[in-house]
Amino acid sequence: MVKLNEETRENYMENIIKAAVKEDIEEFRLLFLELHPADQTDVFLSLEKPERKRVYEFLSPEEFAEIFEGLEIDEQKEIALELNERYAAEMFNSMYADDVADFFGELDHEYARDILLAMDHEDADDVRELLTYEEGTAGSIMTKEFISVKAADTVGDVIELLRQEGPDAETIYYLYVVDEIGKLAGVTSIRDLITSYSDETIENIMSTRVVSVHVKTDQEEVAQLIQKYDFLAAPVVTDHHMLLGIVTVDDVIDVLEEEATEDLGEITASRGATDVTLTSFQAAKRRTPWIVLLMFFGLGTAEVISTFEETLESVVLLAAFIPMVMGSAGNTGTQSLAVAVRALATGTLEKRGFWKTIIREFSTGLFIGVVCGVVITFLLGLFYGDFFLGAIVGASIMISLGTSSVIGTTIPMIINKLKMDPAIASGPFITTLSDIISLMIYFTIATSLLQSVS
Repeated sequence: MVKLNEETRENYMENIIKAAVKEDIEEFRLLFLELHPADQTDVFLSLEKPERKRVYEFLSPEEFAEIFEGLEIDEQKEIALELNERYAAEMFNSMYADDVADFFGELDHEYARDILLAMDHEDADDVRELLTYEEGTAGSIMTKEFISVKAADTVGDVIELLRQEGPDAETIYYLYVVDEIGKLAGVTSIRDLITSYSDETIENIMSTRVVSVHVKTDQEEVAQLIQKYDFLAAPVVTDHHMLLGIVTVDDVIDVLEEEATEDLGEITASRGATDVTLTSFQAAKRRTPWIVLLMFFGLGTAEVISTFEETLESVVLLAAFIPMVMGSAGNTGTQSLAVAVRALATGTLEKRGFWKTIIREFSTGLFIGVVCGVVITFLLGLFYGDFFLGAIVGASIMISLGTSSVIGTTIPMIINKLKMDPAIASGPFITTLSDIISLMIYFTIATSLLQSVS
């Protein structure tokens, strides 16, 4: 199998395109099918529509299925419209049911219905079943292509079964043992098989301590479980422990990427707008509500400043350091937010405890604040010759950073307790809230100290 590097990619692709244009099917297949599937996808995407139509003629639906699986969902939607119904149906028959269900879940009902009617009944039924599960659950990401065996089977029988059914399974490293009615009873592995005698029964080599997930378990919890136990796959069961399917590690990688993207969008107040393929209008439409909402919250800073107008008039230079105090507090709050959301996502918060985490972040913010406060007090005294002003700004930064750390940690935890995604405590929201509180601290300290010396 050929793997392209930057030096050979251009020439190789040029030869493939030439073969496609000349309709030299033998040359095209020779060059194209020698490529790694990932490179096949790259080459295919570089082709224009007329050349892509030749690819559909030159490759069987089974061969094209690997390319289709490597495409992004938007690319799949575009390419699917170029395929005739029969070709598409045969291609989907060759794909794993969970990948087909993921694609159909993004389409309009009519197209999916027509293709399902054209697919093999058994494959179509598997896809229909997966589409019935709620999005974001173990059931919606599991695959139906797995191998189950009986406890009474011998090792020799199972190895023969693997030769027959293994090529169609998504993974064969784990083999799940079920009883007569399909209830999960144990698990064994390829290692167990090849290190056992052919006449040994599965019952004697299987493990009955099976870690499984419920079909309605949230996909993020499934990902955490597979990550925790270093599994390649995890069985999915019903309330009565009936084996329905398996979630494989490649699906978990997709889930982790999806969840990370979603959390990033929440934290930056740009949920649903992080995709660079969106048009400017689409991105603006999704991001504007957050910005408008935060703009109204920002009016609070104006209200705080107006409340302490007399203090500001007495020492006008205080206004020069408002951005510094607000910015430092907002940045520290965002850092604590990231720590809290990460701890909640990985489950480390439960191990450490709520109050220990709060105290830890407050102490961290306070230590940073002390360092920043001392530095700014020294600098203002040195450059402005006013250590009193430096003390006001320094003390304000010290207390603001400690307070902002608590805000950035506490709010996502409260949101999590309310059974909501903690990532919705976005960075801009935390920053705006920290701005208002840090201003109140700044002017309260300034007013108190000025009154004490007057």
